[in-house]
Order: sequence, then C-alpha cells, then structure tokens
Amino acid sequence: MALTLPPNTLALDIRALDALKQGAGSSAQAAQTTREAARQFESLFMHELVKSMRAATLKSGLMDSGQADLGQDLLDQQLALGLSGMPGGLSEAIRRQLARQMAGAAGDAGGDANGNANGGANGGAKGHADGAPASGTLGLQPPAAASASAGAPSQERARFVQRLGHSAERVARDSGIPAGFMLGQAGHETGWGQSEIKHVDGSNTFNLFGLKAGQGWAGKVAEVRTTEYVDGRPRKVLAKFRAYDSYEESLRDYARLINGSPRYAKARAQTGSVVAYATELQKAGYATDPGYARKLSGAIHSALRAQRTQT
Repeated sequence: MALTLPPNTLALDIRALDALKQGAGSSAQAAQTTREAARQFESLFMHELVKSMRAATLKSGLMDSGQADLGQDLLDQQLALGLSGMPGGLSEAIRRQLARQMAGAAGDAGGDANGNANGGANGGAKGHADGAPASGTLGLQPPAAASASAGAPSQERARFVQRLGHSAERVARDSGIPAGFMLGQAGHETGWGQSEIKHVDGSNTFNLFGLKAGQGWAGKVAEVRTTEYVDGRPRKVLAKFRAYDSYEESLRDYARLINGSPRYAKARAQTGSVVAYATELQKAGYATDPGYARKLSGAIHSALRAQRTQT
C-alpha cells in the first residue's frame, strides 16, 4: 500500500504525521516515507527562513492584526511546502542522511529477527590469527542473546562504548584502526556486552570479536557450542574460541589479525569509510553471514554516535 500523504499536506497536520509514522513502520514504504519526511523537514526549514525574512522587514502597521498574522503564517507554510522537494535541494541531502540512519538501525536490530544477531556467546567464529580462511561465521544465538542484541537500548550501547573506550583508543593509536570501528564490531559480536563468550564455569573469556582458536593460537581456549553457516545453512558445532585476560588484550589481538593478515589488506585501506570497511571484511571471509557487512555498518555507526555524545 502506498503512502497516502497528500502532496500539499504539512506534517504539522496530525493526520499527515500519522501517515508518516505508519509509512515508517512498513519496510515496503520505507523509501517513499524517507523521501516525504525529508521534504517535510525542508519545508519546515523554508518556513523558518521565510519567517525570519518577514521579521527583518519593516511593517507599515496599517494592516497589523492577529488574524492577519495567522493568515500570513498559514500562507507562508504553504509557500514553504511548495518550494520544498525540488531536485538538488536540501531535501535530497536530508533524504540521504535519513536513509543512512534507517539502514544503520536496521543493521543493529533488523537481522536479529531472523536469528542472525550479533555474534556473542554462541555466535561468531571468525578468521584465524595465522590468516587461514575463516571457518566460522556470525552465528545464530539462543533467544535470550538475540533479544539482548536486538533490543539493546542506546543507554546500554553508550555504557559499553564508555567502558571500553579508553582501551580502544590506546589500541587505535598503536594500530591505526579507528576506535569506533573496533567498538562497533565488538558491540555487534557481543550484543553490546550482553552475550559475551564464557568459559564452562561461567567466567569471562574477554573475547570481544568471536575469534576462534586455530592451530596458530597458543593462548587460553574456551569450548563453546555455536551455530555456523555452511553453504548458507546453519548447523550446530562445538568450536574453540580464544580467551584473554582483559578486553584490551582482545582488542590488540583483533588489531594484530587485521593488520597482520594479507586477507584484510583491502579492509585496512578503507578505515575512512564505515560501509567500505565492513564490506571488505565480509569479502575477505571474516564472516559467512551474508548480511554481515550491513549489520556491522549499523553497529559501527551506533558506536560512533555514542563516542560523539561522550566527548
């Protein structure tokens, strides 16, 4: 069903606003709703601009009255609406920004509805330290872990970023990988700290990235039953994951993997772009989940937003 918002209706009208809300909740109408919301934002901006211009203009006072001011304001609203939505205008920039934000939100939570949420305790096996092809993936989680990942409120994400922020910054200075990228990926893999990989006795492995313990790994190991994708189909396996003594040790191990493996050379060259970095990681085989790059991009954007609010 198409979005039923008349072309000359301002979102200040409650009915028009309800139509926008309904459209935003439908994936089939997402593109049209985003375009219309952008047009409405531009019209509000244009309205404020016209009001400022009128306020800066001298009035004769002969025709001043409350009714005249109301009529003038209503006319200005319609004028602003008519001027909005032009090709190459402000609404195009707003639409692109809204589309990126909606895609980021879908990347954080959308995949969880299919059980493909962040890696976490029973989730994600990735590449090996020796650069061998990844045998694991971003896996299916138990319902509790998936719910924690999908429904993690912004406060939990902010706390996660704050808790690991200083360690990530130190590793970023040494490795060149942006702290926000590492924090976003760590949040994605652990459900923002809600579903971290544990030892059998329940103690923390501090494994933020779901890295497996391959033949080249000489450190601590935790065996966890996880779900992996093989030829696009999930299956349960018992996998060995790396264990650390601290989160910073996990961050440094991840940085060594990315910087030291030729497989991830293209990803290293894309640290200026969230989407490009996530895409190159997936292409290099970091995870076999077909939606990994999209989900990771959303998580990194969430981490970057949290970082900005804390600075």
